[in-house]
Amino acid sequence: MAELAIPCVWSADTDLHFGQSGVFVGIAEPSDEEPDRTDVLRSAFNSRNARLVEATNHGDEPLLAVHDADFVKFLDTAHEQWIANGYDITYGQPSVLPYIFPIPQFVHHVSPREPHALHANVGRYAFDTMTPIGSGTARAARAAIDCALTACDMVLGGEHSAYAATRPPGHHAGRSFYGGSCYLNSSAGAAQYLRTNGATRVAIIDIDAHHGNGTQEIFYDRNDVWFGSVHIDPAAGWFPHYVGYVDEIGFGQGTGSNVNIPLAATSREPDWIEAVSMLCDLAGATNPDAIVVSLGVDAAVEDPNSPLQVTQEGFRSAGALLNALRVPTVFVQEGGYVVDRIGALVTAVLDGFTAHATPS
Repeated sequence: MAELAIPCVWSADTDLHFGQSGVFVGIAEPSDEEPDRTDVLRSAFNSRNARLVEATNHGDEPLLAVHDADFVKFLDTAHEQWIANGYDITYGQPSVLPYIFPIPQFVHHVSPREPHALHANVGRYAFDTMTPIGSGTARAARAAIDCALTACDMVLGGEHSAYAATRPPGHHAGRSFYGGSCYLNSSAGAAQYLRTNGATRVAIIDIDAHHGNGTQEIFYDRNDVWFGSVHIDPAAGWFPHYVGYVDEIGFGQGTGSNVNIPLAATSREPDWIEAVSMLCDLAGATNPDAIVVSLGVDAAVEDPNSPLQVTQEGFRSAGALLNALRVPTVFVQEGGYVVDRIGALVTAVLDGFTAHATPS
């Protein structure tokens, strides 16, 4: 098998996050976002003699460019406080999970205060009950950001493209909220880092099966970072349910810089490829200096997390469409939860992209 012609950035620290059970409709349910996702990816890259690059620490500055400081501090300290307060012993719950949410109707006539109880404070930042914070979660999420930023460094240094084996994923995390198995937004961090380091305009193309609501929120009022997402229609009952519709086009200066293409539950591979092609055309029309691809492969026919039916060859076609833009590109891993297939599906995208890549 041919060598994988794209450098792949990874960090052992991404394995520190263990997807303990969350709560879905009142029932404890194990997470399918497990460390073996990146283990399988590394094995796939090794089998293809890929150039593996270890992530370097980039500190807080690029992280705080896309996330609020109080939110980052919460993620960094939540589990330590949880254990110090004895939740693991008193309630038998080793992971940080929310209990109450200050929805707008609840605090409509008051200025909500930080609650005294830690278990109540979690709901200020979490938007679901399926994204537990464990002992290594914050460190793993920071390592994921560093993977993405290291991939950016390579592209800024002259590489045509680079792939970041980020875990946990990030595109559902906003400036000051987390959920959907996402804690810190690596794709948003990558886009902002590219902007900070010389790219006048960046386009983010999200091909994960679910809408990148966090990325959309971070850049919604900006016109220097274009965001486009193809995903299963939330109106068909799919996560993230409340957002991801066609009429979400941006706000203020960002009006027109946000594009959503929700697909019906009956959509199949040709529909998905057509939508990816449309996003690529729209992204290319903005004349970006760099592209960030939120690379989820949970649209796969084998993946139960969406009804989309994309094959390995379909993902290869998506890679070729992305390559046709001829723009320096950073791939950031998002979803994809069928562990014995994730390696083949991700490398299919990268093979499709690099088959006719411009030499660096």
